Amino acid sequence: MKPSVFSYHRPHSLDDALALLAEHGFDAKVIAGGQSLGPMMNMRFAQPAHLVDLNALPQLAGIERTGSTLRIGALTRHHELATSPLVRDTCPLLALAAATVGHYAIRQRGTLGGSLANADPAAQLPLIVRTLDARIEVAGPGRTREIAAADFLLAAMTTALEADEIVTAVRFPCARPDEGHGFEIFSRRHGDFAIAACAVSAIVDAGRFTHLRIGVGGVGDVPVSLDDVAANFIGATADDATIAFVAERVAAAIDPHDQPGISAAYRRELVHALSARALARASRYTLQDI
Repeated sequence: MKPSVFSYHRPHSLDDALALLAEHGFDAKVIAGGQSLGPMMNMRFAQPAHLVDLNALPQLAGIERTGSTLRIGALTRHHELATSPLVRDTCPLLALAAATVGHYAIRQRGTLGGSLANADPAAQLPLIVRTLDARIEVAGPGRTREIAAADFLLAAMTTALEADEIVTAVRFPCARPDEGHGFEIFSRRHGDFAIAACAVSAIVDAGRFTHLRIGVGGVGDVPVSLDDVAANFIGATADDATIAFVAERVAAAIDPHDQPGISAAYRRELVHALSARALARASRYTLQDI
């Protein structure tokens, strides 16, 4: 199929883009990489009357570190997230996840802001934003605001963005030098969205967990950060037995639903295996036969 008729706009300033959104409201859609919106328009799941192209706004791209925060522009492509030395050094979990997004051509076009605004519950970048408790910068006509990831991702394909707002950047906490990371994903085919995914950030000092964050995606309407589960293991020995027990607790904490061809029990087993592997990587352990 082909998209329905729409008017195309290519503003050359953020103010002009916001003015277009304010004028056309829910009849307008923003496009950057178009890797999700394009197919949705072709299948007529999305039928915007106005398409606002952000690609003439280079100020929305770029990566910079300020103190303990890594600020990444919304127009930054997945490929740059995966390969940037600054991202790999200061936010390795984001780089690991971005490298698994789709295929090479998709990573060359897809953007950080687009992935978050689309809010697919199985997408990698919303999971990382939620796991690391990143903050999303948003602009509207005459205003800006910053939204915590937990408050931004509301439901499947639904965010806290107003009709006249645009994601402009995301602020990630910089990883500590002694912080380990693990990201594991499972999909039917390479490049597909995840049936389940797990992200882990951990610090092990003197053989014990002193920091632990665990996120799970693909199992509900939004990715979840299992802060209560992680908190119970601060101070615990970071050995194989503990990692296996944490993975059991993670699997028990999620609430997956049955879907055609994918049972809730199968997803729970996947999360158990993926979280154990991610925990092992983050803890610099290697578990066998998981």
